[in-house]
Amino acid sequence: MSRDQAKKTKENKKRNRFIFRISILAILVIALIFALVSNLQKDNTIYNVGDQAPDFKLNQISHNNDLESFRLSDYKGKGVMLNFWGTWCKPCKKEMPYMEQLYPKYKEKGVEIIAVSLDATELVVNRFIDDYNLTFPIPYDAKGEVKDLYKIGPIPSTFFINPDGTIEHIVEGALSLESLEKHLQDIQPNAS
Repeated sequence: MSRDQAKKTKENKKRNRFIFRISILAILVIALIFALVSNLQKDNTIYNVGDQAPDFKLNQISHNNDLESFRLSDYKGKGVMLNFWGTWCKPCKKEMPYMEQLYPKYKEKGVEIIAVSLDATELVVNRFIDDYNLTFPIPYDAKGEVKDLYKIGPIPSTFFINPDGTIEHIVEGALSLESLEKHLQDIQPNAS
């Protein structure tokens, strides 16, 4: 091989490495742009006190263990305690009897207690409802759509929504009977 051919071969290898590196860099830049655009298009809204509570539709586990359609907007004009819970959650189990104890009293005053189950199977939720004799609505969020909509982290998490649909209080963690009742009083229709 002549010196000129060796030089050309070396230059070709250099050029090919350069093209390869530029190609890899271009692919990485495109992937980065795609990731940024995808992330910007996601709904990253975090709902705070003073915001309108977003509406949703789920199936509700009824007292005869059938599934019925449930929509939050059906409760417009009422105060709503929207609780996110799971059967595996010990603090959730602790507050359920308080919710059941106060439900009849506050239902008469225009306040609904709604406990959105985040469990994966209906069977465990049905058993839990029976074990605790729960009578308030329990929508079933098996796919986590409403959990994602409300950006729920730790459970239990509770949103107290006034009759106009505005979030009045957000509580992460279990509620005592006293704090639960105070929040329910704050969201009842015509509460001062």
